[in-house]
Amino acid sequence: GRSGIRAAYATGRGKIKVRAKTEIVELSNGKSQILITEIPYMVNKARLVESMAGLVKDKRVDGITNIQDHSSREGMQIVVDIRRDANAQVILNQLFTYTQLEDTMIHIALVPTGTQGKLQPRVLTLRQIIDQYIAFQKDVVERRTRFDLKKARDRAHILEGLKVATDNIDRIIAIIRASKNEADAKENLMAEPFWIDQIALLGIVDGSEHFEFHLDEPQAQAIVDMRLGRLSGLEQEKINDEYRELEHKILGFEEILSSDAHILGVVKQELQEIKQKYGDERHTEIANVADEIDIEDLIEQQECAYTLTHFGYIKRQPTSVYRAQRRGGRGISAMSTREEDFAKDIFTASTHDTILFFSDRGKVYKLKGYQIPESGKTAKGTNIINILQVESGERVQTMLHFREAGEEELYLFMVTRQGTVKRLAVSALKNIRASGIRALTLDEGDELVCVLETDGAQKVLVATHDGMAVCFDEQDVRPMGRTAVGVRGIRLREGDYVVGAGRAAEGRTVLSITENGYGKRTPVEEYRITNRGGLGIKNYMVTEKTGPVVGIKVVDGS
Repeated sequence: GRSGIRAAYATGRGKIKVRAKTEIVELSNGKSQILITEIPYMVNKARLVESMAGLVKDKRVDGITNIQDHSSREGMQIVVDIRRDANAQVILNQLFTYTQLEDTMIHIALVPTGTQGKLQPRVLTLRQIIDQYIAFQKDVVERRTRFDLKKARDRAHILEGLKVATDNIDRIIAIIRASKNEADAKENLMAEPFWIDQIALLGIVDGSEHFEFHLDEPQAQAIVDMRLGRLSGLEQEKINDEYRELEHKILGFEEILSSDAHILGVVKQELQEIKQKYGDERHTEIANVADEIDIEDLIEQQECAYTLTHFGYIKRQPTSVYRAQRRGGRGISAMSTREEDFAKDIFTASTHDTILFFSDRGKVYKLKGYQIPESGKTAKGTNIINILQVESGERVQTMLHFREAGEEELYLFMVTRQGTVKRLAVSALKNIRASGIRALTLDEGDELVCVLETDGAQKVLVATHDGMAVCFDEQDVRPMGRTAVGVRGIRLREGDYVVGAGRAAEGRTVLSITENGYGKRTPVEEYRITNRGGLGIKNYMVTEKTGPVVGIKVVDGS
């Protein structure tokens, strides 16, 4: 089921039931078997088989004659033989109830309390789990980088000593030969000053002057342990190469530790690498459960404004954040947008309403209002690709909401940029997959402009960029299947294209807005009803001052 998953993700409390993959097989002798090919995560197979056998022995489950484990390297298979007169489905339901064939998971994690080193178990929402995981990964990367930095510095320090030794090899050999033992050799090496030149000690020496250098204990020990083979020219070059490589690594580690942003950048990169290496399609199936109590019953109905931008950012805000204003004002900031982006779709709807998203490729996706993240007044919202499983390069062109998602007398009236129209029964969109389904087949170069919800008896008005409009009865367009292309709604002059459409109900007005910010309202009655497919009548007197029409809405004044 889905309600438990949504509840757990949203509140941290909700039952996520994980069920084994099973199949009931009818045998030729009239008997049946239950085949178990997958079991829930973290469930031990041997203990599961043992618990099933215990149920049979205690007579809590009646009708099982044998349990065999046929698992191999090719996969898991547990075979449960059912008596001829027993009901296999009933027995399977009993096994789900009494064994770990069905298990319940909970979102719980050990979370830092603020007291040094102390953790406490907490039930977390999905967002909190992600936040805790990122914080943990940030700590891991920081501690690992500090460890690697110390290790690199320590090795560079040893190499500095070896470099001094190879540059002063005759004195080094003389000091060691004159010493009584290894300990005495180390003491003598540390007591001897060495004048060095042209060596970069991590920025201590500028390389232009002689510098008095004293070896410390780790460096002296490394020199004493050094093999004679390290004195060759090739080995000396290897020391220099390793030192330069360590310098580069040290600078990299220091840059990572210089800010939280750099640390999080490493976390992000490593997570993307994990995704690239291990990411694949979902293995578990999310199955429907009859009569489950949906989380929607626990979500308060709230009237919200939904906004979609040209670049695909969507947000939900309670309508209470907007206040009524006089016309002609500058307005309030309803959302921030990135450069060149703009809000293109906005409407008010309940959090329980169904919202359909129509893409430029003629596909339709579905969400409930509460599934769209709520954002602050000035936030730009969430990119819709994080909510919908749209294809690469696919853009959501328009969104539509309605409450009666299953009513067969409702229709969707679609209008494309090139003037094609199509009427589709809402019932044809009952089973919309997460990956979307096709609602309209488009001609090459065409795209969807808008979609209207109708009851089959509406007048439809279609308006163009150059100020033309046509108004006709929607029944002039017969209902079609999901994959149909549609028919011509308006004939366009060269360079013209459709900018919008609306239901031309009596008593309403057509609100037209132009590129230069001019607008007017015209009574619907002034648009005479004509046959679809014509050039239409003049909707707006487009001039250089007004600019072309960018959009129209049929409004009722409220």
